[in-house]
Amino acid sequence: MIRRDRYLDRIRTALGRSPIVALLGPRQCGKTTLARQLLTFDSPNYFDLEDPVVRQLMENPMSVLSPLKGLVVIDEQHRFGVGQRSSLRVKGENPHLLVMTATPIPRSLALTLYGDLDISVMDELPPGRQPIETHVLPPSERERAYQLISHQIIAGYQAFIIYPLVEKGEREESKAAVEEHNRLQKDIFPNQKLALLHGRMRPDDKDRVMKEFRDHIHDILVSTSVIEVGVDVPNATVMLIEGADRFGLAQLHQFRGRVGRGDAKSYCLLIPESEDAVENERLSAMAETNDGFILAERDLQQRGPGDFLGTRQSGFAQLRMASLTDVHLIEKARLHAAMLFEQDPSLSAPELQLLNQNLNHFWGEGAGDIS
Repeated sequence: MIRRDRYLDRIRTALGRSPIVALLGPRQCGKTTLARQLLTFDSPNYFDLEDPVVRQLMENPMSVLSPLKGLVVIDEQHRFGVGQRSSLRVKGENPHLLVMTATPIPRSLALTLYGDLDISVMDELPPGRQPIETHVLPPSERERAYQLISHQIIAGYQAFIIYPLVEKGEREESKAAVEEHNRLQKDIFPNQKLALLHGRMRPDDKDRVMKEFRDHIHDILVSTSVIEVGVDVPNATVMLIEGADRFGLAQLHQFRGRVGRGDAKSYCLLIPESEDAVENERLSAMAETNDGFILAERDLQQRGPGDFLGTRQSGFAQLRMASLTDVHLIEKARLHAAMLFEQDPSLSAPELQLLNQNLNHFWGEGAGDIS
């Protein structure tokens, strides 16, 4: 609390009397909780991602919050679409902009996607936290995972069990949260209290379930990917992910980050859908390291960087002239580009017309944003 108050004082001093006009972020997010404490200025507003007002802000060019002034804080920025983030910029009268995310970004992509921003990286665990022990288990060893959860509950801790689906379809072989919640409560953990959480629930019901879990009314939370971000339960020490091979590296790392938030030893157990998937490359990477930036580099190699500044989220970029994993080359190009635009922002010099034409051809009519 003392540390948080010190940060708040620094932010208030830096802002002076400029109001925070918009704070945008998902429900139950820790950084958003901090941002909400700043709402002591003259004309503050906070908007939840699930609030219809946010859609109005993004989609209506004549919305009541246009033009934005002061400071715009976008929390969990990857939860916003590229078009949504871009629309914020055109609304403002050059507002200060702070974008935050707990998703590690490879340095090469950071220099490319966020090259015009000052980037701060926090890559150390908070004091007292221990590395999370991660294991890949074949489906045939699921009972071992249940035994670990039982032992941790007896010791006074809690656990998450994640499923890729809400409900099982007629032709769907994957396990689903609703059916498994009933089975686990009846057959596996009859003496423990289990709660169910998924994206089809009403926002108030989701908030209630999460609050009850934080208050240790429930021992186990059975959930879908809805708990990917913004969940802080220091007493939870086990994260069991079913159908783990169906999730991407970034998602798996986010799930793992929901445990290990206290000072107790924590565990992440990954169970793929089939015995053959035990050697899955993503799961092996998760077991090898807790470093989110190493995992982000692996994810970049596997999925490709996407059309940066465009609306695609994965797949290889159309920029064929260079490797987006060559950090040294990107840093050198970024330095020269900055010097060039400082001298001639509009690229109007005769000797720069070929470069200007190529830039216009490369971007075409595609819309994008860098925040």
